[in-house]
Amino acid sequence: MTDPKAMNLRFPDPEQRAAIAAAARAAGVSMQEYILSAAYDRATAVERRYLEAFRTSMARSGAAFAVEPGNLDVSAEQRAAEQQAQRDLEQTERGHAA
Repeated sequence: MTDPKAMNLRFPDPEQRAAIAAAARAAGVSMQEYILSAAYDRATAVERRYLEAFRTSMARSGAAFAVEPGNLDVSAEQRAAEQQAQRDLEQTERGHAA
């Protein structure tokens, strides 16, 4: 009795099939197992890169939020200028709406 095939292993490129078959033989596994293992390795490598980038991003964000508020606060003059600019902008918008 033959083993049922769970995966269709057709390759349009005979050289590609031969290379995969040789690699599977060298690894001592079936072609199906070799291909599934390679796909799993690639997927987990992508996941590891994503998680590492996520951890780096979280560390940067955490560092930004950990900074004392006094270090990020703008001067009173700059804050007053920004508030005045906001009021001027609102006045201009009201003038255009009238």
